[in-house]
This record gives sequence, C-alpha cells and structure tokens, in this order.
Amino acid sequence: MGSGKRSDYMAEDDRMAQFAQIPTSFGHELRACLRCRLVKTYDQFRESGCENCPFLEMDKEHDNVVNCTTPNFTGIISVMDPTRSWSARWLRIVSEELPEEYQTVCSDNNVQYVPPKRS
Repeated sequence: MGSGKRSDYMAEDDRMAQFAQIPTSFGHELRACLRCRLVKTYDQFRESGCENCPFLEMDKEHDNVVNCTTPNFTGIISVMDPTRSWSARWLRIVSEELPEEYQTVCSDNNVQYVPPKRS
C-alpha cells in the first residue's frame, strides 16, 4: 500500500497519456489504424502515433502512418469501456489488412492482430 504521498500517484500528464486523442476534424483526412481501428487525423498519427499500437512507431517513422493506417472505413463508434463493450469485440470492419511486415511487428511484441472481417 502507498504512503499517500503525491509521488505515489500518477502525474496528471501520465494519466492523460493513457487515453487516445479525439480526432480534431471529421473530414476526409481521417485515417483508421489497421491493427486496432483507432481513428484520428493523419497529422495526429504523425505527431503522437497510435496510443494503442506504440510499437508501430508511427510518430517516429512517418511512412508507417501511410503503411499502418487507411482512409477507407465506414462509420465511427466511441467506446467508453472496451472490456464491457460488445461493439468493441464484434465491429472489426475495415477494407484493408495490416501489411505483413507490420503483422510480424505485432507478433514480435506479443500483440494479437485480428484481421478485418470479410463481407
């Protein structure tokens, strides 16, 4: 158990870093991560990467933003608690798969990649 000191608690900046950014616009510049389906603008992926997939290093290698995201998706949902959301489990609908080399990166980092459903 902690001593109750301020240092025992996560700094506010650390807590906020756990949450993904909300898209800053909802126009044609939105992209979806091919692994986790997080939707943000191209610039947001380039600046801060994908919060769910930091091992894809989109913020460090800007070509990865193009290779690991897609502008081709239909609809957006918001999930407040992914552990209790049936839609978070079942809605894996995008038109493209993550390129094989990035699927290997997921595997090397012990992160499951679930390919999109095919209609």
